[in-house]
Amino acid sequence: QVQLVESGGGSVQAGGSLRLSCVVSGFPFSNGCMAWFRQPPGKEREGVARIYPPGTSTHYANSVKGRFTISSDNAKTTVYLQMNSLKPEDTARYYCAPIWCGGWSLQYNHWGQGTQVTVSS
Repeated sequence: QVQLVESGGGSVQAGGSLRLSCVVSGFPFSNGCMAWFRQPPGKEREGVARIYPPGTSTHYANSVKGRFTISSDNAKTTVYLQMNSLKPEDTARYYCAPIWCGGWSLQYNHWGQGTQVTVSS
């Protein structure tokens, strides 16, 4: 069974940075595609960034392009999200998940607990 443990969230002022981590188990990490999603208050969950094996191809939502960077460490089965130049509209609960490569579709109907990011103006 896939397990996802997100961490690294917090409260920052606009313009600040955070680095999120997601430790993954129960999934062929080195051959699979991973993504970060977020769910702002009162809104639906949306894809933010995804990464394809072997971790060299990435894709970003337009809203975060140029500010966020997704990366992965196969030895640690961990995917990261470096978030710079944060804006209040980035406030959301952030989740990672294995996806089917080429889109945002989940491989498993399962989410971790997520990590909260709050950006104040």
